[in-house]
Parts: sequence; structure tokens; C-alpha cells
Amino acid sequence: MSLAFIDIAIILAYVVGTLVIGFWISKKASKNMKSYFLGGNKLSWFTLGLSNASGQFDISGTMLMVYWLFIYGLKSVYLPWLWPAFNQIFLMVFLSIWLRRSGVMTGAEWITFRFGEGRGANLSHIIVIVFALCLVLGYLAYGFIGIGKFAAVFLPWQLSADPYWNEILYGSIITAITTIYVVKGGMYAVVFTEVLQFFMMTLACIAVGGIAIYMVSPEMIQAAVPDGWLSLGFGRELDLDWSASLPTANDKIINDGMTLFSAFFGMVLLRGIFVSMAGPAPNYDMQRILSAKSPREAAKMSAFVNVALLVPRYMLITGLTVLALVFFMGDLQAMGPEIDFEQILPFAIKNYIPVGLSGLLIAGLIAAYMSTFAATTNAAPAYVVNDIYKRYINPDAPASTYVKLSYLVSIFFVVAGTLIGLLVPSLNAIVLWIVGALYGGYTAANVLKWYWWRFNGYGYFFGMLAGILAAIPMMFIDVSELYAFPLIFLACLVSSVAGSLLTPVDDMEVLKMFYLKTRPWGFWKPVYEALKTEHPELEQNKSFGRDAFNVAVGLCWHTSLTCIGILLVLQQWPAFFVAVGVATLASIVLKLNWYDRMQDYPNGYQHAKRKNTAQPA
Repeated sequence: MSLAFIDIAIILAYVVGTLVIGFWISKKASKNMKSYFLGGNKLSWFTLGLSNASGQFDISGTMLMVYWLFIYGLKSVYLPWLWPAFNQIFLMVFLSIWLRRSGVMTGAEWITFRFGEGRGANLSHIIVIVFALCLVLGYLAYGFIGIGKFAAVFLPWQLSADPYWNEILYGSIITAITTIYVVKGGMYAVVFTEVLQFFMMTLACIAVGGIAIYMVSPEMIQAAVPDGWLSLGFGRELDLDWSASLPTANDKIINDGMTLFSAFFGMVLLRGIFVSMAGPAPNYDMQRILSAKSPREAAKMSAFVNVALLVPRYMLITGLTVLALVFFMGDLQAMGPEIDFEQILPFAIKNYIPVGLSGLLIAGLIAAYMSTFAATTNAAPAYVVNDIYKRYINPDAPASTYVKLSYLVSIFFVVAGTLIGLLVPSLNAIVLWIVGALYGGYTAANVLKWYWWRFNGYGYFFGMLAGILAAIPMMFIDVSELYAFPLIFLACLVSSVAGSLLTPVDDMEVLKMFYLKTRPWGFWKPVYEALKTEHPELEQNKSFGRDAFNVAVGLCWHTSLTCIGILLVLQQWPAFFVAVGVATLASIVLKLNWYDRMQDYPNGYQHAKRKNTAQPA
């Protein structure tokens, strides 16, 4: 693809800028492990929120959502619940606060905080590290191949006559650049480069949405789509018929398993609630929560992600979809059964994005890859250095040793992830398995760890192990992970409960400290009563009803924010103003019933802490 000089200059300026940021802040990041992995807990919720939003601007996910919106119309707002996109609502309402109260550095360190130091806790500690590092390798491999394929299409230089090696060389160059600034700057570099990337992507998203509004009228959209495409509602079946304009789309709907849409909706909502209640997986999302200054700031960061991400991202998605519906339909029809919706992006940039904005958009999309890649790379040394080397090998090493070892671990995982990306041809299927079936096996044990006092380290280990073993066959059988989820979840739940009840209770002192500091709601009565004898002023967490209500309001808020970006570009003004009204009303309710009632630490914790400190050793 040919680019004007100004577009190339913008792309190169972005690449140089990321390197400058990494080296500029490397001294601040290299003070100690807390600075390197968590930014010293000095980064504001606003900055972390922009960083987190940027990290979720994954271009592969964006292109998938272009395909969903093209085929399913407004009903596509429910499809990202597969991931689930609304997990940020659960995080903002209560889970980010609970997680940040721990004061730990990684997900594996949190396991020690929850289960203590016994054999069961050590087994749990080990298996969560294995799970986290498998995720890191999978995401790094995926990122390497994705960057290479994307850059080879959009950047004008042919580094090799062989298209395959052209992708590999581009992937290697961009990976090396990303690795340099992440290794030098740690979490500081990840966050500040992602803030830069966020503003670039947001500007590009608004511009693409604006171009679509200018070039395409509502009447042109209406003429291009089937009846029901502009409706959020659905019945037992999807009832979208593309026979008149794009018959292949009907085959896509059948192959996606979306014909009985009500069954899909119920399953995805049920699965999404359980996955969200489990809390964040031990990856970069958890690292940002742990990096917040305080529990309240962690919750505000999770809330701000929705505001910063949803409207601009869906303006980009809808802009690309609208341009394709009106101007690319003939090309899509000509593809026949081999229809390729990934061609929409290069088509739109080549034909409808002006000089200057093309460079900004391409740089922003490369930045979207790099931000996810960078955050993932930063997560790997946190587990290897802090949770393995420091805990089991050399607990008293100087801070500089841990930071230098983190450099080596980051480089090792980047190289390993790159090699996996080179050796595995069907990478996309494996990544879908990792984030699908493997996450399905992650859910049961990680739900129980928050809400049931009797759940112990052995239960966590056996539940996670059952999940991994249940996920393995999913690589070899043609079964949707969504519909297999209930069986995987049940198997993991039985293993978790049996593993807990057949082994001794965890150390009550560990449970008391966890409950005193975190104060989750759920089944914690024996631990609460044991603490009550020592701290009569202690109060239980009785906010389950309020939190559940806030989550329900938050889901409406999240969905309305998603719809605002789509309806704005589609120029569906009555529905747009309804969505704005719902978002405004939900914001007011959340301000009064969630934001104003947040606490850094639960009632009685600070008093108990002072009391314990005052006691003689």
C-alpha cells in the first residue's frame, strides 16, 4: 500500500517517540521492583484508565467487531459479552477495591495473601504462575504474528520478496522496538506510551466516524441492510435475512451458531456473570489494578475505562462498517463463499481516509498491537522474578538485581513467544482456545476464592487443574467453547469443592487477615465471628444487594455507551438521544449509589490495624 510522505513521517515519529519515552523514564522505573512492575503506586487512576483503554484497543478484536456489526447490526452490541466486555462493571463496583486492598504485586502473590504458606497454598501459587505464564506466551505469540501481518499490508516497504518473510521481518522489527521501551521503562513506559497511543487512536476513531457520517446518509444505510438490522431487540430466533444483498452472510450466521439468538444471549450472559465474578486473570489487567494508588482509585480506573474506550472505539467500528456496507458491498459479493471481512480496513484507508489521517490511523493501529504486547511483556517478569526467584531462590538480593533479572526475563519471553508464533501455523485457533476453554476452566476456582471461607489452597489447585485438563480436549473437538462452558464449569466446581472439603481448613489467622483487610461479602460467617471476639467494632460487608443493583445499572450504562458510538455514526437520532438519556440516568444513579459510598478500606480495619500495632511483640 502506497503512503504519502506525511503519513510515513507520522508513523516514524510515533515509533521514535515510544523509544524516547522508554529511555526518558527508565531511571524512575529502575529504582526497585515496586517501581518497575507497579509504577511505585504513584500513577493516577486517570492515567491508568487511559492506559487500560489503550491496551484494549486490540486491532484483531476491532476487526472482529466490524464483522459482527456488519452481519448482525445493532444486536452485535451483545456479542462482546463473550469475552465478557462488561467485566469492567464488576471490577469498578467491587472487585477492583477488594483486589487493591491486598497491597500485593502480582496475582500469584495474592494467592499467598488468600491461602497462606501451607502445602495447598504452595500448589495454588505454582499453578497460577503456570497459568499466567501460558497466557503471556500465547498473547506474545499472537501479538508477534498480528503485528507482522498488519504491518506487511499497510507499510510501503517490501523487506523481502517472499510475503511470508516480509511479515516475519516486520513482526521482528516492531517487536524489538516494543521490547526495548518496555524492558527499559517497565510499568512506567507501558502506561505513558499507552496514553500517547490512546490519544492517537481516539483522534483516528473520531475522524473515521466523521468521514462515514459525511459520506453516507441514513437512507443509504437503510437500503443496504435487511429488516431488523437497526434494532436491538430480538426474539427466539435472530430473524435477519441477507438473501437479497449478501446471501453468504446467512451462512455466516448459521456457522456462528447465532440462529437461535435467545439461547445464545442467555448462555453468554450467564457465562459472562460467572467469569466477571471471578475477577481479572493474572495478566496485565490485574497489574493495572494493583498499580493504582489506592482501592478507590483502582475502582475509578476500572470505571473510566468504559468512558474512555467505548464511544470512540465504536465510532471507528461503525465508520468502517458503514463505508463497507455502502461502497464495498460489490467486492464482498464477488468473493462468494470465501468472503473476507478483513479486507474492509485496507479498503477504507486506501479509498476514503485522507493524507495525514492515514498515517495517524495506521500508527494508531500499530500502537494498538504494541500496547497489548507491551503490557503482556511487563507481566511476565513480575511472576518469574517476584513469585519464583525472590520467593524460592534469592529473597534478600539487592533491588537492582531483581530489576536487571526482569530485563532478561522480558527478553526471554519475547523471544519464546516469537518462536512459538513462527512454529505454530494455526495460531488464531490456539489463542481462541486459551482465552476460551482455558478461561472457562479458570472461572469456578476463582469465583469461590472470593466468596467462600472454607475454600482452601488444595481446592484452588484441584479446581484449576481440572480446568486445564478439561480445556485440553477442546483443541481437538469441534464444540463451541460457549456451549461447553457449563460442563467445564461444573467439573471445576466439583473438583474445587471436593478438594476443599477433603483437606484441612486453611490457617484461621490467614483467613482472618484476608477477611479483615479485604472484607468481601459471601459465606464468611465463621471467620467474621472469630474476628469479632478480638475486634468488637468489626462490621460485616452487607452491601451485596447494593452491589448487585449497581452491577445491573452498570450493565445498562455500559450498553448505552456502546450504542452511543454506533448510533451517532448511523445517524439514528431518536435512538441516539434515548441512549444518551439512559447513560446519563445510569451515571447519576451510580454516582449516588456507588461512587459516593466507596471506601478505601472496610469499616473496622484501620482501628484493628492500630490496635494490633499497639500490642507489644
